[in-house]
Amino acid sequence: MTEPAYQRSTRVSYDAIAADYAEHFRGYLDSMPSERAILDAFAELVRADGPVLDVGCGPGPALARLRTHGVTVFGLDLSPGMVDVARWANPGVRIDVGSMTAIERPDASLGGVVAWYSIIHVPAEELPAVFAEFRRVLVPRGHLLLAFQVGDEPLHLDEAFGHEVDLDYRRLRPERIAELLDGAGFDVLASTVREPVLPEKVAKVPQAFVVARLRDRPNLGTAAQPTGASAR
Repeated sequence: MTEPAYQRSTRVSYDAIAADYAEHFRGYLDSMPSERAILDAFAELVRADGPVLDVGCGPGPALARLRTHGVTVFGLDLSPGMVDVARWANPGVRIDVGSMTAIERPDASLGGVVAWYSIIHVPAEELPAVFAEFRRVLVPRGHLLLAFQVGDEPLHLDEAFGHEVDLDYRRLRPERIAELLDGAGFDVLASTVREPVLPEKVAKVPQAFVVARLRDRPNLGTAAQPTGASAR
């Protein structure tokens, strides 16, 4: 299957900056109490429900935090370079190269899915396919945690950490994400937005966090119909 252009540009870009990116964001959760609290609460929801997959895990900060709470968690990232740094930072944890809409897990095999700032690289028209794949791999009443940047205007980068890149950061609206999740068979349990704080190492835009639970028997709308493949 031909790799979509946006997937290729995301993969190549993160391969180029993987080591510098990991160093830049090393320990960033230490100064982010709200993010730690959200991950800690999610750990309480999923700990007894089976393994959790962190999709688009990057260097693995969310993965590492969940592990401190006894959650069995694995990682997945489109970028082999990011997978290498994540494996180095999280020895003994299974972290694979792969795409969000081609998760190599059986149906209904995961208690939770985390997409920690990874759906921001997915075009809006591809998000229904992403959420459909999350639905496929989750057990009934399994949980999903999303983190993303809030806004309407995308950000494009041609350079990062001294490397040439081709990266699009797509800001999203929580209300639109809630609509798509509803169409994919999820109930939103919590949705919160925090304003940017200074100093911080992430983009200076509001940050959103959404926790959702898969329905036992999803009533699927048109928003849940797959339309293509996703990115990191």
